[in-house]
Amino acid sequence: MAEFRQHKFTLDESEMPTRWYNLVPDLPSPPPPALHPGTLQPAGPEDFAPLFPMDLILQEVSQERYIEIPGPVLDVYRQWRPSPLFRAHRLEEALGTTARIYYKYEGVSPAGSHKPNTAVPQAYYNKLAGVKKLTTETGAGQWGTALAFACSLFDLECEIWQVGSSYDSKPYRRLMMEVFGGIVHRSPSELTEAGRRLGADPANWTGSLGIAISEAVEVAATNPDVRYALGSVLNHVLMHQTIIGEEAILQMAKAGDTPTHIVGCTGGGSNFAGLTFPFLREKLAGNISPKFIAAEPASCPSLTHGVYAYDFGDTAGMTPLMKMHTLGHDFIPDPIHAGGLRYHGMAPLVSHIYELGMIEAQAIPQTECFEAAVLFARTEGIVPAPEPTHALAVAIREARKATETGEETVILTALCGHGHFDLAAYDDYLNGRMTDEVTSEERFAAALATIPPVPVG
Repeated sequence: MAEFRQHKFTLDESEMPTRWYNLVPDLPSPPPPALHPGTLQPAGPEDFAPLFPMDLILQEVSQERYIEIPGPVLDVYRQWRPSPLFRAHRLEEALGTTARIYYKYEGVSPAGSHKPNTAVPQAYYNKLAGVKKLTTETGAGQWGTALAFACSLFDLECEIWQVGSSYDSKPYRRLMMEVFGGIVHRSPSELTEAGRRLGADPANWTGSLGIAISEAVEVAATNPDVRYALGSVLNHVLMHQTIIGEEAILQMAKAGDTPTHIVGCTGGGSNFAGLTFPFLREKLAGNISPKFIAAEPASCPSLTHGVYAYDFGDTAGMTPLMKMHTLGHDFIPDPIHAGGLRYHGMAPLVSHIYELGMIEAQAIPQTECFEAAVLFARTEGIVPAPEPTHALAVAIREARKATETGEETVILTALCGHGHFDLAAYDDYLNGRMTDEVTSEERFAAALATIPPVPVG
């Protein structure tokens, strides 16, 4: 008779966390503030008011360690949360590794990713503020899907600018947004001044998250009943995602294990932050001592090849300046399959802890990512979205290293979504059409030169 091995670790609904965790109060030094692009002075609530409701602005600058999750948001969360944690026994066997590998699976949400964790509260707070419509951008389509879903629950209109390369390659993701009631445009579009200006350059035709953000921000900032919603980067977004890590801490305890390595994919930073920030709290308290690794695409490596500087969050230069690791707001990434990671900058808070030496980063080429994805699908039975394949590739690297060194290694990663709408990418990989972009310092130099000069101090 085969030995019983527990693969799945779940929580009861009553065990679901009811607070979001804010990392900022526990850091040894505070992150630099956002700056007004005109005065270069710290941006105040009034600078964010045209884009966000006051509840979210207060969360953005909060010094409170925990913020209670509103009841109506918890009611929606319970549709799929707590999400499961799995031990990847079959992947371990395929690798012949001594490492133990766990993954927290967020693909069980209605949108198929972790994005509703912040889309739902953002829609809720905007509804409380009397907002009628939300605008946003989306790269892979997961964030746009999540916001369209959340807006449908709170009777809000939702208008989405989808990055051109994603719009062209993922028609079913667009259709899913439309099923939830979202209005979707290809970006760059002719609907905004930013879209018309940036779209006039053929080099911008594939689009980028920076361009799509400019279009969505322009519409929100010029209409009093409209606000903007962002799916990553900002502090309040990262905080909403910490329910992932809070659940994972409880589930790892049920598994009787403690991670030595925690790996997450990073584009804007929300998935990585959501998994790691609660564990960082425990490390700062001296309870655990894992290594944290951010996995990013080699063709858009803001942490490993960018500079730490104040830059715009969008291509047109309409947002406040944020201190972050950036490749330059003019950078147009190669149209890789991981559309959700095609962002020129990294979340300021993730950038800050990287500068403090609290986390590491690795840049992974997409062919290695899809090799890991196919192995994972054939052993664990889940087809991952292209974004978390970067974390899977790093997890496999670390598992193989553990076998070579003999060190006890327990790897935890967040599988932030399924790849059911990304099968064209798998088709490219399986049929030899996928290539890795040849990157060099020259590749990034032009956009880095456009970072605005901001005096130090």
